[in-house]
Amino acid sequence: MSDQITGTTASEIADSVRSLRDRGSLQPGSLLPPVRELAATLGVNRNTAVAAYRQLAQAGLVVSRGRAGTVVAGHETVAQEGYAPDTVLRDIGTGNPDPRLIPDPAPALMTIASRPVLYGEPVIDRGLEDWARRWIAADLDDVDFRITVTSGAVDAVERLLAQALMRDDAVALEDPCFLASIHTVRLGGYRAVPVPVDAEGMTVDGLRAALDAGVRAIICTPRAQNPTGASLTATRAAELRAVLADHPYVLIIEDDHFSMLSQRRYESLIGAAHRRFALVRSVSKFLGPDMCLAIAATDAETAERLAMRLSPGTTWVSHLLQRLALTQLTDDGVMTEVAAAAAHYAERNAAFAERLRAGGIDATASDGMSLWVELPQPARLVADRLMRRGWLARTGDDFALDDRADPSHHLRLTVHDLSDDEAETLVADLVAAGR
Repeated sequence: MSDQITGTTASEIADSVRSLRDRGSLQPGSLLPPVRELAATLGVNRNTAVAAYRQLAQAGLVVSRGRAGTVVAGHETVAQEGYAPDTVLRDIGTGNPDPRLIPDPAPALMTIASRPVLYGEPVIDRGLEDWARRWIAADLDDVDFRITVTSGAVDAVERLLAQALMRDDAVALEDPCFLASIHTVRLGGYRAVPVPVDAEGMTVDGLRAALDAGVRAIICTPRAQNPTGASLTATRAAELRAVLADHPYVLIIEDDHFSMLSQRRYESLIGAAHRRFALVRSVSKFLGPDMCLAIAATDAETAERLAMRLSPGTTWVSHLLQRLALTQLTDDGVMTEVAAAAAHYAERNAAFAERLRAGGIDATASDGMSLWVELPQPARLVADRLMRRGWLARTGDDFALDDRADPSHHLRLTVHDLSDDEAETLVADLVAAGR
């Protein structure tokens, strides 16, 4: 292959590799020649070949695998949240809310103001901004922040990273990790640095190691971490803030996705003196995924940059959608429904965990839509056995940041919509499949 690559400068060599890739001479997964070999073939300095490969890696065209060499990058597939397509099995890995518990928006639609909004007007509905500020201030009372509205939490995270990072910058992610965060970081060309999660959230040693590795951003779930259900304790949050005190310009992104449904107190990594932060709260879990609306509370500079990232594309989130969300969020009847949904998820998950314990599987009902269940056998083996019994489960392997990690022994199970009889059957099948 080295005899097909041409050029005498780093840019020329990189352009040559790109051209070979575009023409199909180099396929995804193709191994590029070692740096020393390429430099000798082209008659250039070794540092020139290194620089060429670095340019290609920053453009996302190649991937360095250490001693295994450098390969042409392909389109890596990442597992997605939600229902699995084209299956006749009972899907218990969706992570979805129960549609029966999502408030009907029809009454609110009949009352929202219909005045058209024109170019140049404020992009955030004043009423929603005032309500959001009160909502956030209750938890970030010692922190100055500004409000931005985005098209959901994933949209907010993608734009927050894009305004702060360059390709190949390092981002600290929880491990195991929320699927959308894995997808966003990989598509953005950033490097994921795993931070282990235990029952109290991100570990202190893990965060310290990530900071030592030079991460420029941290994505953290303060409660109902997906997939484990872990929530930050007050003690752990204080320890993490102490570590971050020496890194005030590292961007902290807190995805508080379960907010109104959570059974846990909100604890934060964001200290009063931290300079770059964003607390993101979407309405998707309690008003429905199709609302596609999130509130981002950020420092002033991040707010300005986030607004610039919004302006050339979506420009603003529809004011009709903002008014619809505000009307529901300020309706006592809707809030009563949301509270009932929160109690339902907690009760059903706790009941299922109790059934598992009775069946000999150690399980704890933490916070969130799903349960994180540890098994004596590798999860993929158990999932295969469950498929023969009519169930489609999601294994912990999907949520691992390192594809080379040992096989997961966890399943993430969404069981809050199962009847008692279905729950009993699933537990029996899990016990049998885990033997």
